[in-house]
Amino acid sequence: MKRILLTGMSGTGKSTVIGELAARGYKAVDADCDEFSEWVEVTGNAGTLESPVEVDRDWVWREDRIQDLLSTEDTDVLFLSGCAENMQKFLSQFDHVVLLSAPTDIIVERLRTRTNNQYGKHPDEIARVLGLVETVEPLLRRAAGHEIDTSACLEDVIAILLRLIQP
Repeated sequence: MKRILLTGMSGTGKSTVIGELAARGYKAVDADCDEFSEWVEVTGNAGTLESPVEVDRDWVWREDRIQDLLSTEDTDVLFLSGCAENMQKFLSQFDHVVLLSAPTDIIVERLRTRTNNQYGKHPDEIARVLGLVETVEPLLRRAAGHEIDTSACLEDVIAILLRLIQP
């Protein structure tokens, strides 16, 4: 089974891309949901590279559920999308890590207009995302084997991704 992680900052299109892959019949899982992620308390400097989503709590992957998902051999290809402080523990289990990126003006517009998630509507949240583009996105870029600029049309983004799974 090939396992492909789609990661990137809020507003880069992870949910849109994973939804399109699922609509095409692929096993495509968005980890940014209660089934695969949870709020955890953060006290002081927890040693994270990024600031928590809120002052005293952060949204992280449920490690047992992510591991179960990655260990299940029920399909030829698994696409998983998400970005969490604790995802580094799983990077070695992916055949491909793909960074989805976009120019900051597009990210801001997507955050302001998206309807599937309220995160990014408040100016503080937009500022946080733009800060993470500067601090965390370079780290993701180093971990990724591929980067796709999602300012391209969705069809082109999907075509690039599907080339990764060709034998």
